[in-house]
Amino acid sequence: MVQPLSSKDTPLGRAKTRRGSRAKPLTRRRTRRLTKDEKGLVDWLLGQEIDYIDSDEFHRSNAERRIFDEAPEIDRPDVSWYRPMMEIGSPKGRTQKSIILTADQERVIFLQYNFSRHMLNVIKQRVDGQKPTASDSRDLLSWYSKALQLREQIAETNLALVLAMAKRTRMSEVDFADLVSEGNMALLRSVDKFDCGRGFKFSTYACRAILKAFSRQGMKLSKYRQRFPTDFDPEMEKSNHLETVRKTHEEECADEVKAIVSGNLAELSSVEQQVIYYRFGLGDDTCGARPMNQPSLTLEQVGHIIGVTKERVRQIQNKALKKIRSRFERSVFQDPRIPVGTDN
Repeated sequence: MVQPLSSKDTPLGRAKTRRGSRAKPLTRRRTRRLTKDEKGLVDWLLGQEIDYIDSDEFHRSNAERRIFDEAPEIDRPDVSWYRPMMEIGSPKGRTQKSIILTADQERVIFLQYNFSRHMLNVIKQRVDGQKPTASDSRDLLSWYSKALQLREQIAETNLALVLAMAKRTRMSEVDFADLVSEGNMALLRSVDKFDCGRGFKFSTYACRAILKAFSRQGMKLSKYRQRFPTDFDPEMEKSNHLETVRKTHEEECADEVKAIVSGNLAELSSVEQQVIYYRFGLGDDTCGARPMNQPSLTLEQVGHIIGVTKERVRQIQNKALKKIRSRFERSVFQDPRIPVGTDN
């Protein structure tokens, strides 16, 4: 019985075998070299003290497989609503439904985050001050990137918590955007310090941290205002030119009115002159009143002097003021030589 030829017995197969004997093994792959920025990041990570929340799960066999591969996948939230939220400061701009994690999901994602930081410390201890190998450097960068992604995912899932706390503690002296920024920083610090092994929800821990951050922000701003009062003094921040012009105009108008009253340019009766003199403290020797610039009298006091009721004094005063106002308007907008009560 004729045996079938193998691929090595054919001319093409022998040529492939000869070429394959001189070729490099297929398992050896050329790896990419680290860039200058990546090398700088590796050196920075090796010099940093990376804290993490330890857990018994990290020290068991196949910890990485059980924490990452066997864990359920958690969807990332949609935060496209967050930027318009910052601009208008109101939840009306929010269109996407947020993701609320259960206690089990929070435990999974926090275990993954802290295990990533734990592996960074393991690699640092393995290097122990020596120059890291290419494999150690890539592992260091991989775990660091994974930790950043998990930290960002946790923070994005709880962005609505910061906005809710900021709306509850709105401070008039603190801008809403500054308050939200301070809350976001407190949220990131809470992600680093939260221990999921205690059995509490992350929102319970983060709410207190965010409210404390808001309180510190308000106290800091009040402290700066007390120390540097000129920074918040409106008189030091703007010119008083408009106030000076307004005050000068009022004084000129007051002098014009006094001239109208003293010269009786409004053609007031003797009773009307007495009421105006007594009510506004002008005084005049011609009408038998007190000297100029004396304290004004009440309606009742003027009524006792001229022998009428205080209501009648009010009527006489209003009529006299109407004449003075009409004469003043004519002196400003028209020819002052035109008599009061006549038409052009």
